[in-house]
Amino acid sequence: MPEVELGFPRTYVEFANPDDPTEVFRCDLTWLTSRWTCIFGQGCPGIYDSSPDAGCCTLGAHFADDEDAERTRAIMVQLTPEQWENHDEGHRSGWTERDDDGELKTRAFRGACIFHNSRSFPGGYGCALHGFALSNDLKPHTTKPDVCWQLPLRRQFRDVDRGDGTTYTETEIGEYTRAGWGPGGADLDWYCSSNTEAHVGPEPVYRTNRDELAAMMGEAAYAELARHCRDHEARGANTPHLADPPR
Repeated sequence: MPEVELGFPRTYVEFANPDDPTEVFRCDLTWLTSRWTCIFGQGCPGIYDSSPDAGCCTLGAHFADDEDAERTRAIMVQLTPEQWENHDEGHRSGWTERDDDGELKTRAFRGACIFHNSRSFPGGYGCALHGFALSNDLKPHTTKPDVCWQLPLRRQFRDVDRGDGTTYTETEIGEYTRAGWGPGGADLDWYCSSNTEAHVGPEPVYRTNRDELAAMMGEAAYAELARHCRDHEARGANTPHLADPPR
């Protein structure tokens, strides 16, 4: 099977945020030095068989907070009908909706996020927000909802008690596995992060996703992470991701 079972050994590194001593990063070097890459439009079959062309953009994107929603709205109002296939639908009937728990998200329309452009759309296949970034010399992570540009990177927070009455924030940077989707993750028809079909990148994740990692961690912390990743690679990636090709 192309998808590997999770639970294999991984190497993590912990280091303090150079810009904030109250935060400690815990980073999955096995994932960050893996050769995963997004294969949307290059063989990605989509997370559901019913929407093979939509990739992981089937359900719509939940917003992290009000700032996330407002940043996306600011881009949405700039999209033209030539850039966004569902432009008229989005403006006429709305581009957001509430899920069953009342959480705000981008609207799902015809089996995909409303910002998804079909293969036949003259303005370009894929995310209209992503296309807007590329056509305006912007970084895609500045125009899309947080969950869209972070996936399949995952950032998690927890408070840690040192044992002496003081605490610090642990920020974990790792792989957004099926489990990250909650109980529905096991029901996805296909998923990329642990799938050999997507571990075909010419460079490791920490390089190809440099902009996203720097946005999640800060430039100084990313520089420290990159150093640890290079050291891990120099040791021969002694805990390789099982979906990676043999090296």
